[in-house]
Amino acid sequence: MKKKTNVKLVTVAVFVATFMTAIEGTIVTTAMPTIVGSLHGIEIMNWVFSIYLLTNAMLTPIYGKLADTIGRKPVFIFGTLLFVIGSALCGMSDSMMTLIIARAIQGMGAGAMMPVALTIIGDLYSMETRAKVLGFNSTAWGIASVVGPLAGGLIVDTIGWHWIFFINVPIGAVLIWMIWQFLVEPKREKSGKPMDIQGSLTLATTLLALLLAFQFLGDQGLSLPVIALIFVALVGIGYFIRVEKRAQDPVIDMNLFTSRLFVVVNLVAALASGFLMAVDVYIPMWMQGVLGLPAGIGGLVLAPLSILWMVGSFMAGRWLVKKSVKEVLLVSLTIILIGGAGLFLIPISASWLWFFLISSVLGVGLGATIVVCTVTAQSSVGHEQLGVATSFNTLARTIGQTIMVSVFGIVMNSITANALGKTSLTDDADIMNKLVNPQTAKLLPENLLEPLRKILFDGLHGVFGIALVLIVIALGMTFLISKKSATMDA
Repeated sequence: MKKKTNVKLVTVAVFVATFMTAIEGTIVTTAMPTIVGSLHGIEIMNWVFSIYLLTNAMLTPIYGKLADTIGRKPVFIFGTLLFVIGSALCGMSDSMMTLIIARAIQGMGAGAMMPVALTIIGDLYSMETRAKVLGFNSTAWGIASVVGPLAGGLIVDTIGWHWIFFINVPIGAVLIWMIWQFLVEPKREKSGKPMDIQGSLTLATTLLALLLAFQFLGDQGLSLPVIALIFVALVGIGYFIRVEKRAQDPVIDMNLFTSRLFVVVNLVAALASGFLMAVDVYIPMWMQGVLGLPAGIGGLVLAPLSILWMVGSFMAGRWLVKKSVKEVLLVSLTIILIGGAGLFLIPISASWLWFFLISSVLGVGLGATIVVCTVTAQSSVGHEQLGVATSFNTLARTIGQTIMVSVFGIVMNSITANALGKTSLTDDADIMNKLVNPQTAKLLPENLLEPLRKILFDGLHGVFGIALVLIVIALGMTFLISKKSATMDA
């Protein structure tokens, strides 16, 4: 008897992949202030996030093309194995540099995991069911959002932050086994067309130059290396388009961009994902640096965002049946705008409980927005390009995150450095590292705490202001979509 895919168990495996990725994010975010405080690296903190996103982005479109060419299963298993190896190396890191290198390996694996997982959902379910399944998928994210901060805070406060990465190893092993056992793919006939090696290398180089340019911009401001990298990226984009138009089997088909709907939903996804980085990275810093709360609370206030993300996903699935993509995005982005405005306007004296409400509102809006963008990107192409379209949507979100992490870092560092330079509070160059680490913050003189927290608050206020602008731009872009557009360009 011919073996068939066990749809239920493969779907569970996809949920496990989501849980694995989500809990990695929530634990690392929760522990990051403690990590950078102990390793004395607040100035290069963004690299821990950025290098992960950078290597992720470089390989995502290539993995997507391979998933369409050789199958979802081998690509997904390879990516997960690489992610597990990277996680183990992160757990063994004893310096900021080794942690950053290990995060790079993690990102190389993650570049395959989530886009291919979403592609598998696209294979298994119809357009009508897909949004609902993605909503259930968000349940795994919600569970991870509750377990992650609590586990992360407990681990950091007891046996040490190194252990937060080891949790991925057993989960990854189970995930690989499930996909190996229960996902059955038909044998794919070789197309006879040569693989687009030139396009793949050009794309990877271009993305590397672009994202490094923004990272260096955040670290050192506008400099000769930054200008050179931007130049390389611009030349690379032009050359990549030229190569892809000539390629027999391009890694990214340029015809995808003739659809206005496809272009707009990916840009909206990038902007919303950039906004999300401000929330994920800087709310825990507010909790620990401004309010002086433990690491566990820093992540716990983000739990409603992930739980309500599921609610937003379900709502988007129902809305898409009755309303156009444009109408659904206008509603979901307005919800994000309300939550973002609350984050921008909240005073320094506000209790941490207010962040539960803001996090809940943002969860609904972001959950609906991301699901709409993913489903629409998938449904606007044929099945033979499903992997490429899904991976490009993931790539757009990753680029948005990577660029905005750097921009937020520029805003934060410039505001705090400028404020410290105008005062005579301290000559300690490591003072902000000490403030954001609850353990070392206790050792700071009482007379320094209030003014330092005000400086940190001003920096965070600037970050959330920039994040709010992203959503305003996304709302404006939504008006470029035809009102009648539902799943295809009209």
